[in-house]
Amino acid sequence: MSANDDDFTVPSEENRFGGRVRRYARVGASASKLAARLATGKVFGGEIDHAKYAAELTAVLGGLKGPLMKVAQILSTIPDALPREYSQALASLQADAPSMGWLFVKRRMRSELGAGWQSNFTEFSRDAVAAASLGQVHKAVLPDGRDVACKLQYPDMSATVEADLKQLRAAFAIYKRYDSAIDAGNIQDELTARLREELDYAREAKHMRLYGHMLAGENAMHVPEPVDELTTSRLLTMTWQTGQKFQKFLDSDPDQDARNAVALNMFRAWYVPFYRYGVIHGDPHLGNYTLRDDLSVNLLDFGCIRIFKPGFVNAVITLYEALRDKDEEKAVSAYESWGFEAPSRELIDVLNIWASFVYGPILDDRERKMGETNSVAYGAEVAAKVHQELRRVGGVKPPREFVLVDRAAVGLGAVFLRLDAHVNWYRLFHDLVGDFDVSELETRQNEALELIGLDRPDA
Repeated sequence: MSANDDDFTVPSEENRFGGRVRRYARVGASASKLAARLATGKVFGGEIDHAKYAAELTAVLGGLKGPLMKVAQILSTIPDALPREYSQALASLQADAPSMGWLFVKRRMRSELGAGWQSNFTEFSRDAVAAASLGQVHKAVLPDGRDVACKLQYPDMSATVEADLKQLRAAFAIYKRYDSAIDAGNIQDELTARLREELDYAREAKHMRLYGHMLAGENAMHVPEPVDELTTSRLLTMTWQTGQKFQKFLDSDPDQDARNAVALNMFRAWYVPFYRYGVIHGDPHLGNYTLRDDLSVNLLDFGCIRIFKPGFVNAVITLYEALRDKDEEKAVSAYESWGFEAPSRELIDVLNIWASFVYGPILDDRERKMGETNSVAYGAEVAAKVHQELRRVGGVKPPREFVLVDRAAVGLGAVFLRLDAHVNWYRLFHDLVGDFDVSELETRQNEALELIGLDRPDA
């Protein structure tokens, strides 16, 4: 499709905005109804039908755009940050907002690159080739022949994100009325900060360059290059990466060696940056990567990135050593370094239940399936036990740093379960951290952030 083709059918901005206002009004009404029901149940001892209200809230939220859906996916990995019925229902939602029509796309491109924006491309797809949580992707060709992907942000997304964050605060407030096992204040702060960062595509371009730098020596990982002159805060243009979706790979009935190879590549794609640079990709969603024919991994989305202080990465390894050696004093030190405030011995015991589940695959020096101790059913059982014990010991306020590290670990675990990979996870982990030196990580991190022009970590 030529970059100059026209189309004249698109809903007006006023209609789109009005529809969004009406949807948020319905969300607010459902939230109020749920809050009243929860309060009544708590006061009078009635049974609260969470499944019923989760279904109702899900039906309303299904008409919203993507940010709240991304939040729901993250919350679904934190044990009982919200009632299980709600986190499961929200996690099942898809960002199914209708794509922008061609006339609307041209308006948005003009606002980002100017009236002559078409001259930057020899081809530009009329239809979106993919949907992201905050925008949609078009394939294009540059005058020099390079294929590129143009991720164009939906209009009014800043206001949409702020409205979604308001709904998130309401959801946490509702839950707090009847269950104080998890104080979600820090979780809310972390999600708020990361979502606001994701609105800035110029920052995402820097994240992309950071990952290109960190993974430069990894032949099985591929990172697109941003095209700076065609990138703004609401338009990200990057080199096109050819590959197949994860589900298509599974549908091809790959043999065990292929499954194991993909697991190895995914493990290194996420944890080389973390253990060598203190950087984590917090969203291992299936749409954020594709697989090449040689089973190497294309990383595609760099909005949800967290940069940690080197001491936190050291504490993650310290906690592993504490679990391995059953060293209670070292566990206390690790949790305090994570940001858990003055944890009691009772709380440490409860936290260790969840930590043992997450760290389980790397505690045994043998080839094993992820599902031996990290199946979905067992994870639900562990989460229920953790929740019950947290209520008994008076609850906990997870630190901000916990949120995306947990999301990455549990999200990748789900990928490895679907792969049915048979891998020595212990060896993979020790290949990365066997010579770990926190001062060397700090040096690498400082050099990388200075090279890319990114800020030092805030926590």
